[in-house]
Amino acid sequence: MKKTPVTDSDKTKAHENGAPEQNDAQDEMASMQADLDRFRDLAMRSQADFENYKKRCAREKEEAIKYANKSLLEKLISIVDHFELGLEAARDESEKSPIYSGMSLVLKQLKDFLAENGLQPIEAVGQKFDPNLHEAIGHESSAEVPEETVIRQTRRGYRFKDRLLRPSAVVVSSGSPK
Repeated sequence: MKKTPVTDSDKTKAHENGAPEQNDAQDEMASMQADLDRFRDLAMRSQADFENYKKRCAREKEEAIKYANKSLLEKLISIVDHFELGLEAARDESEKSPIYSGMSLVLKQLKDFLAENGLQPIEAVGQKFDPNLHEAIGHESSAEVPEETVIRQTRRGYRFKDRLLRPSAVVVSSGSPK
């Protein structure tokens, strides 16, 4: 093998030929770095989305457990309503009868069971009408009761923990007759 000396003109030619390769390499590195940054950002966003999903699922599971008895309680309050109507009819006949006493005891047990499970009755009579708690089924003029105040309740409403289960059906005062 024979060594050939490298001259200045050869160095210039090599430098001119190598410069585009170096620029291409830098462009490719910059492109790869941009891709890396984009994928890193996507990975971080995906991780944040996944964390939010896990939190949302935990919250939904907690609510599902908390309000699992809702449909059962809705059916039970219908039974309690009918039971109260039956007691009203029995009361008219005789409050001293053993059947009336037994029915009163069963009604008390039902109401206690509902209260233990987070059901609270909504007291409406004499209260200011609230469309979030009451369902107005009629208006009546009244000289004694101020306007927009509940005169009477035709069906009791209930709250289940912090939610409205069923609004009270009420008759609202329209003020004094003119």
